[in-house]
Amino acid sequence: MPSSGCSSTPDPKPGPPFWLLAELTYRCPLQCPYCSNPLDFAQHKEELTTQQWIEVFRQARELGAAQLGFSGGEPLVRQDLEELVRAARDLGYYTNLITSGIGLSEARIEALAKAGLDHIQVSFQAADEEVNNLLAGSRKAFAQKLAMARAVKAAGYPMVLNFVTHRHNIDNIERIIELCLELEADFVELATCQFYGWAELNRAGLLPTREQLQRAERITNQYRDKLAAERHPCKLIFVTPDYYEERPKACMNGWGSLFLDITPDGTALPCHSARQLPVQFPNVREHDLRHIWYESFGFNRFRGYDWMPEPCRSCDEKEKDFGGCRCQAFMLTGDAANADPVCAKSPHHHKILAARDEAERAPWGMERLTYRNERASNIICRS
Repeated sequence: MPSSGCSSTPDPKPGPPFWLLAELTYRCPLQCPYCSNPLDFAQHKEELTTQQWIEVFRQARELGAAQLGFSGGEPLVRQDLEELVRAARDLGYYTNLITSGIGLSEARIEALAKAGLDHIQVSFQAADEEVNNLLAGSRKAFAQKLAMARAVKAAGYPMVLNFVTHRHNIDNIERIIELCLELEADFVELATCQFYGWAELNRAGLLPTREQLQRAERITNQYRDKLAAERHPCKLIFVTPDYYEERPKACMNGWGSLFLDITPDGTALPCHSARQLPVQFPNVREHDLRHIWYESFGFNRFRGYDWMPEPCRSCDEKEKDFGGCRCQAFMLTGDAANADPVCAKSPHHHKILAARDEAERAPWGMERLTYRNERASNIICRS
């Protein structure tokens, strides 16, 4: 890349990974149209064995990783989940299960607790049973989620709930928050769709309007104030989509900085969406994690600042946002090295403005969404 003519900040030596995400499987009984799994997930069926996963945990812990999340797909479809949790606990990790609740039972909660699981996060599609089940693709999903959220609480775990919000449920934000309070939630993440994977495919049908977002955030802040005044323990976290920002977020606190993701087949990624990039990423079947984290091309491709084009390279905010999201830059501009289009300084910011405009005019029917399932994945791969 040609020099910008200004002095560049020396690239810092990477520290160790702190957070390890184990995407145990892409299998899932639900078919959410905003799933972050890759569109071609049906082509990646080979999964690491129990012992291979445990070896990944050991190597990551040796590097310095302290938190381990079990994710998917739906991690509960792995029959060895309890064994994996036990191994992670023995290695000294703080462990978190990120689940839809489908496949969970009181007996399995007890088994996971005995194995040493520290934390369970249960996700909902909506606070309305009909909408929840339609988005999940299961007539029984909502009832199961309610039952398992209560069972998780009864087992002594903190009640941590996640609602992915979008144009089809965000107008019911009051009901969502009230349901969380009914379930005695301790932490609630009201996270508007981040547009990767299937959510990007369905962006026109999922991106809320600015008016919807502003109303939802205002109501959330009103609840926050009320809960604070009552000294209520519930914490509400409201996450807006990048598409309504003027500056990019510090994606994963910088490429290859803190976060290490291992996919079901062992591919190592610096974020869970990076598989789509035209970058050769290493696999734990072929390389140890020390090499992957410190030496591999994939993990060094966008580390630091020297890779940056203008206007990022000269920007006085680059040490705050690290250039933003590489996946977003690739999806919207075709080049992962471009400035994140979210940034108002980016020459591609007009693409974000066009997406906002599209959200104002887009049809509202959920029947227009493409639902995440193996058939749809295979069709996308062939097209």
